[in-house]
Amino acid sequence: MLNKALRVPPAYYVFAILVLVLAVLRPKMLDPHVLGIFIRQVAPLGILTLGQLLVIRVKSIDLSGGGVILAVNYAISSGSFPGASLGFQVALALGLGLAVGLFNGVMVAKRRVSAVIVTLAVSIILVGAVQYLASGKPPGNVPEVFGALYNTSFGVIPAPVALWGLLTLILAVFLGRSVYGRFVAAVGESTTAAQFSGVPVERTVIAAHALAGVIAGVAALVQTASIAVGSVRVGLDLPILAVAATILGGVAFGRGEGGVWGPFFGVLSFALLFVVMTMLGVGEPGKLIFQGLIILSAAILYGLRSSNT
Repeated sequence: MLNKALRVPPAYYVFAILVLVLAVLRPKMLDPHVLGIFIRQVAPLGILTLGQLLVIRVKSIDLSGGGVILAVNYAISSGSFPGASLGFQVALALGLGLAVGLFNGVMVAKRRVSAVIVTLAVSIILVGAVQYLASGKPPGNVPEVFGALYNTSFGVIPAPVALWGLLTLILAVFLGRSVYGRFVAAVGESTTAAQFSGVPVERTVIAAHALAGVIAGVAALVQTASIAVGSVRVGLDLPILAVAATILGGVAFGRGEGGVWGPFFGVLSFALLFVVMTMLGVGEPGKLIFQGLIILSAAILYGLRSSNT
């Protein structure tokens, strides 16, 4: 019984507890329209987490997402491409993410560079480049079409949340039914065994980073639309939160019991935590402390689960 309980991703427990707290203390906050507003705010984090869980499944990590988000935000808001169409801006974001992801993947898989070091270095380079080009000042406004898309809703579901949910579903099906998904699972279980079984380990890791880069480009577009202005700081905290949500969702360096939906509820837990903390009047330091305690608890539960398997 204990083993079964430990195998459930901590995100589900945290999410259930936070829903219960809201139901008791402020039931009106569970109104779909109200919740939609708060969940929409974490959609960029939710999308970025999809890429993070993918690279963590192949025993890697990606901390470059913050730099990608900042670079895309600058490219769109700085006026560097006057009159550019929405399609061009989307292609630019995805192309930048892909280039960064491929570089990360090659350095990690072929050059055996530490994933933490190379992805963090790439993020720092991108942040430095943006701050140099912007001279430390926010670039400008984002084209109005981004705000219009961000504020679109499908019934009670905001467009960013719908996009996040759709991408989550696509990734779940892709990893669950494709040959590449089996490669990811094999590399996560044992790199050595995967190599002896004929799994193309290097290409699997490179592809994971490349996909994570593209997903970071999507997250950058949503984050840029959400703030509607240029910034020299936006998105820099999201990669660490994405790692936290992934672990909270039961995915940790090769082991993926939480699948794709565990991290999804990990991000939702952070959204509800923000609602509860705001409702209780807890300031930013308190929110950070509670986030840290939840992450620490998830890590402890993961350790207990590992020792019982």
